[in-house]
Amino acid sequence: MIPEETKIGNGAEQTVYLSPDNKSVLKLNDSVYYLFWIDYLHNLLLHNYFFPATGYQLMGFKETSGILYAVVKQPFIQFTEPTNIELVKQFLSANGFENKKNNDYINKSLGIILEDLHDENVLVNQKVLFFIDTVFYLTPDFYK
Repeated sequence: MIPEETKIGNGAEQTVYLSPDNKSVLKLNDSVYYLFWIDYLHNLLLHNYFFPATGYQLMGFKETSGILYAVVKQPFIQFTEPTNIELVKQFLSANGFENKKNNDYINKSLGIILEDLHDENVLVNQKVLFFIDTVFYLTPDFYK
């Protein structure tokens, strides 16, 4: 059971709770961005590969009011300065990701799409970018 008073935020796909030790967060994610749960699980694996400092730990699943949620644990990142989206674009470009539009990227050689990287999903702590809420998709090219 996650105490409701520990809730610190929510987005389109998840609700975020601060753990009692203030060192991690628990996220309840309904996988609304994905057609199948396997796609969400691929997202977790890709996030952990590319951004291990903010890696997810799958704790299990929870059903509430007929909705199934994945419960994941992630390090809590306190931001120390506003996120400069241009720096995010430069960082991703240097790592093979091309900006498609707005805050969405693609790495054609890897067959990976990376989306939703706005200033609330990429935090800056001591001038270091921390990607805390990523949305990865695999394209058919991933399997080639």
